[in-house]
Amino acid sequence: MDDRPYVSWDMMNLFLIDAFTGYGVPREDAVICADVLLESDRRGIESHGCNRFKPIYIDRIAEGILDPVTRIDIIRETPTTAVLDANNGMGMVASHKAMTMAIEKARRYGLSMIAVRNSSHYGIAGYWATMATKAGMIGITGSNARPSIAPTFGVENMLGTNPLTIGFPTDEEFPFVIDCATSITQRGKIEYYARNSMDTPKGTVIGENGEALTDSHQILKDLVSGKAALAPLGGIGEELGGHKGYGYATVVEVLSAALQAGSYLKMLTGVDEEGRKVPYRLGHFFIVIDPEAFLGLDTFRKICGDILRKLRASKKAPGQERIYTAGEKEYLAWMERKDKGVPLSGPVQKEIIEIRDKLGLPYVFPFEKRN
Repeated sequence: MDDRPYVSWDMMNLFLIDAFTGYGVPREDAVICADVLLESDRRGIESHGCNRFKPIYIDRIAEGILDPVTRIDIIRETPTTAVLDANNGMGMVASHKAMTMAIEKARRYGLSMIAVRNSSHYGIAGYWATMATKAGMIGITGSNARPSIAPTFGVENMLGTNPLTIGFPTDEEFPFVIDCATSITQRGKIEYYARNSMDTPKGTVIGENGEALTDSHQILKDLVSGKAALAPLGGIGEELGGHKGYGYATVVEVLSAALQAGSYLKMLTGVDEEGRKVPYRLGHFFIVIDPEAFLGLDTFRKICGDILRKLRASKKAPGQERIYTAGEKEYLAWMERKDKGVPLSGPVQKEIIEIRDKLGLPYVFPFEKRN
């Protein structure tokens, strides 16, 4: 049973906005950043929500490797494409600009693609695909990341967890959104395990000698030092299809770097040759397709919905109560949480109090009264 305290969505939203602003993020941009983080928690994907607020964003701003003011340059633009440079600013802000441009171009020309370079962690990838579905369009996005995945038959972390995320508008209450890393697990999930004193499931991380690692705290250190790597989707070797996950991770790496002349592989470690922390300079891509350019949105939504309903209505395995389609569990998580708020673990509560006190913000959280 989950007995963590809940904080209302409104309170956490206002706090995150004020905290980001307190660290130099313009308020308009802070609104975007807060919404992206909370959307992850709304969907029950806590590895990318408030759990990452301090270590991935606030700490990096404080360390000087993430610019709180995002200056976006348009390097090249055509009617259906563009290349943006985020200048080491907030990835969520650059991505909002990119997806907004992609939607506008697709609405006019049917299809579009925007590539971004010199960016940073852009939050939950599904947020950007869902921006497109809300506009009645198909959204596809991906991002490279710090080296974490070993190529098939290798043990060295070379590729990032590189999500390949796709969203479809449907005629149901929620869109189809497949949002997952191209590794079995991702660094954010391991960070979540470590913060909650949990082991990482065996078989998802390999050591430099090919052994399975489970100590979450040690894995995070070993991923940085290069002594550990994540297994690609499918697992180690080719027997269970690990080469497929490896291949898709490579696709995302190429599309996140080659079109925009960006950084890739070991260039994304976040440290220089002397071991000093530097900006990550990640790359992203955003593809939008307007169904109206084909046989219309209503037709697409209806057929997409029919496919999903038939999948869910198919024969279930013994002992299973239901079959889900991508995006459904996240929708159900929101239905369960919308009136409760954001559940916060003890470590996250401490981080929030630390930031609040440092900035002198006037918030009293429900979990303080409870403690």
